[in-house]
Amino acid sequence: MFEIDGSRVTATPFSAGPWGPTMQHGGAPTALVARAAEAFPAARPMRVARLTVDLLRPVPVATLDIETEVVREGRKIQLLQVRLLHEGKECVRASVLKLRSEPLDLPQHDGFRPLEQAAPPLDEPRSPGFGATHGFGSGMSAKIMRGEWGKPGPAAVWFRAERPIVRGEATSPLMRAALTADFCNGVSAVLDFQQWTYINGDLSVNFARDPVGDWILLDAETWVGDSGGAMAFARLADRDGYFGRAVQSVLIEKRG
Repeated sequence: MFEIDGSRVTATPFSAGPWGPTMQHGGAPTALVARAAEAFPAARPMRVARLTVDLLRPVPVATLDIETEVVREGRKIQLLQVRLLHEGKECVRASVLKLRSEPLDLPQHDGFRPLEQAAPPLDEPRSPGFGATHGFGSGMSAKIMRGEWGKPGPAAVWFRAERPIVRGEATSPLMRAALTADFCNGVSAVLDFQQWTYINGDLSVNFARDPVGDWILLDAETWVGDSGGAMAFARLADRDGYFGRAVQSVLIEKRG
């Protein structure tokens, strides 16, 4: 989906979303933010605890500049700001909170949530596109566990990114979770896509632990208000159980 040379990022057509061939799917830049956060050094072992992405304007399928800076560095936290710019204009501004990571000998507790939806087999064949014709969706495999494609309402779907996010690099589980989280409003839409659009202006993901593996479960639903707004949200899981939550602020508009 991307080729990276230092701080310069070139998006390929495989980053495009359903809104048009010149506009990236929100999962693509979100995965870039996750990559930048993982790669940024810290004085102590840290893990990403919260990732918030504000989509300030459409992210073009074009060449971008990526900037990462420290907002706060401490013994227990690291707060980063990650920005994506196109020709000097800021398209994405993200805040990433990293917390100190260290092994703990915890007592027995009920804080671990086991899976409610069976994970796909490790040798599950690729199912490219799951009906999606846009570049980004064509690189995803999906296995629906609850709900139905094209039918309004909540849905639980396992996703696996098949196409590398960055040329020549492995896609990390954190990047997989970040890009999957942006499907909240798509899989759980409650209005007909042919008559309504529902673009998210942001995405925030909180992690109780690091995700693992290739498959990420998105168990999503959408709430719609009466003034053009909605909220899409989901629980995120991997084979080991639930690890995070995602929330999007969504703008509802009638198609012209």
